[in-house]
Amino acid sequence: MNNEITSATDNDGEHVAHVFSKCKEINDLINSDKGDEARNSLILLLDYHKKHKIHYTPLVNHLIRCTGLYPYIQAETADWNERLIYDLFKVDVGLNTPITLHREQSLILKRLLNGESLAVSAPTSFGKSFIIDAFISLNKPTNVLIIVPTISLTDETRRRLHKKFAAEYKIITTADVSISQKNIFIFPQERAISYLDKINELDLLIIDEFYKASENHDKERAPALLKAIMKFTKIAKQRYFLAPNISTLKSNPFTKGMEFLKLDFSTVFLEKHDLSKQINEDPQKKSSFLLDILENTAGKSLIYAGTYSNINKISAAILNNHNKSEVKLLKEFSDWLRLNYSQKWMLADIIEKGTGIHNGQLHRSISQIQIKLFEENNGLKNLISTSSIVEGVNTAAENVIIWQSKNGNRNLKDFMYKNIIGRSGRMFKHFVGKIYLLSPPPKEEDNELDLTIPNALVGDIDETEFKNDLTPEQISAIIAYKEEMQSLLGFETFNRLQSEGAFKSNDPFLIRDIAVDISMNPSDWLSISYLNSENPESWDYFLYKIIKLKPAGWGVEYNKFVSYVKIASYNWKLTIPEILRKLSKHNITINELFELERNLTFKLSSLLNDVNVLLNELIPNRNTDISPFIYKTSNAFLPPIVYQLEEYGLPRMITKKIDDAINLDLDNEELTLHTILDHLKTLNYVFGLSGLIGASMIEEYIMNNFFDGVTYSQ
Repeated sequence: MNNEITSATDNDGEHVAHVFSKCKEINDLINSDKGDEARNSLILLLDYHKKHKIHYTPLVNHLIRCTGLYPYIQAETADWNERLIYDLFKVDVGLNTPITLHREQSLILKRLLNGESLAVSAPTSFGKSFIIDAFISLNKPTNVLIIVPTISLTDETRRRLHKKFAAEYKIITTADVSISQKNIFIFPQERAISYLDKINELDLLIIDEFYKASENHDKERAPALLKAIMKFTKIAKQRYFLAPNISTLKSNPFTKGMEFLKLDFSTVFLEKHDLSKQINEDPQKKSSFLLDILENTAGKSLIYAGTYSNINKISAAILNNHNKSEVKLLKEFSDWLRLNYSQKWMLADIIEKGTGIHNGQLHRSISQIQIKLFEENNGLKNLISTSSIVEGVNTAAENVIIWQSKNGNRNLKDFMYKNIIGRSGRMFKHFVGKIYLLSPPPKEEDNELDLTIPNALVGDIDETEFKNDLTPEQISAIIAYKEEMQSLLGFETFNRLQSEGAFKSNDPFLIRDIAVDISMNPSDWLSISYLNSENPESWDYFLYKIIKLKPAGWGVEYNKFVSYVKIASYNWKLTIPEILRKLSKHNITINELFELERNLTFKLSSLLNDVNVLLNELIPNRNTDISPFIYKTSNAFLPPIVYQLEEYGLPRMITKKIDDAINLDLDNEELTLHTILDHLKTLNYVFGLSGLIGASMIEEYIMNNFFDGVTYSQ
């Protein structure tokens, strides 16, 4: 045994002694049935091998096998027993080359292939996506629905699956796309609900980050996710729910018939450095420690800010103390942001310093470009983020720095904290992830997940079917709500609208109040078609009327939001700098622009949709249809194809350049996303679109990333 190690390490006595000693410790832990400790110690030993460029010995490979970390086996130095395991656990995940799963991945895949429905809690580094890909590749399902928390994660999942399965499946992520014979649907919960009447049968329903179905974790959006789970479960043959850090799952109606598996199988080791006591929340000390970590720590760093105001504080510290990056691509990106957005945008300044900013409000394409640059070896070194990096992107870094233990206005909970630090480390890239705490961590908790039926689902719940899961008060509220809505709309009409998922808002009582208002005061709504006017000055009265129906959550005062909507109507005619100049007269900044556009395309369009549905039923044939206006608001007043392409990573200003060079007929309502994608790929292959439009270096980089995401492996 000692001779084997000596040979593998070129007679380096110090390394031999260290490796042998650690192997003995790991073997003792395995024999003492301390599997988690053994695996963690082994990961540290593999990190030691990587740092010192040491080949694994047969003994090390044997310990890898014993701990279940099969992908880490170094086949060329392993004995035949370990090589056999390495090959036996290989599966096709849609790539040209099979990959080896670790022991727990293989266990879950086997049970899914046996037709079981599973709710799984596993660490961020577990590799859950490989299981999905392997299931699709091996089982060949007809229809798979994957519900993810955010649009950003929708695009990331689409890009991964498109490369592997686009030749066999139609991969659908946007609304109003026709269904093919075999489909993979990838939606946030709200978008999934709009497909309720289009999908008749599912082979597999996947809910990613299913903890967000609890109001304790996402009060605003949990009802929509629960509604989607409830509706699609009825047509799904099998279900697979995924989340990290759940200790127990309470009995509930939404995971009935599923087995809960809690797996603590981590493929990386987290090394924590708690500096919070030394800092004691002193702002100057905190900045000093942060800058020291960024200066003296190797690898990429995710900086969790906690709040939007903290993003500004961290950015200011970096801007005042870091030199400009020498990476030409970052300089190009910074200049491109100034040209296409604003000369005074802090994001452009900090990009030049090698740091990006990720939050849930930026244009999708801007977030995607930053993630791409962050994953480049010679790109962004740091990324400042809110919780969006946890909820919206599956990226990881060698270092995670917690600036403040906050999540917006609330204290950071243990569940979210563990989710954030789980972004540190990555299989094969960083065996050890380093955590730096500049703020005290939250108190460790038993993270029990309790999925209860919220009052916001009163319009969708069958009180008889769920009688054992509802309180008497909820049953009474459901009956009262349905009786009131049926009296307003009629029994058949209300039931039809509910089954179609016609209402987009997650507030049934708001929908009821709107229905009552229309029924009581129909004359007040007869002129709503003014919203269809091409003259934005005609919109004021009804815009105010609509947004006042839902008093909170618009991001700014009513008058600012109304002014924004009217100016946003020029989104395709004017550049963003021109739009910002108009908005500046109303004291609306670039950061507010992003938030307001999200509120326009989602909150306002959803509310307008529900008003329109009720108007069409309660006062039909009275010229009250505002579908044309909803069509515009839901696409940020851009041609729908342009808005959809931006979700796919092609910024609107580059689409505009292409359209100016080659008329794409973007206003053609019969043009579909998949048609334009095929057209753009052909144009790029034949003519080279970058050269055709005179693209800059960064624009060519962005376009290459876009085309990479819509191309599949042959």
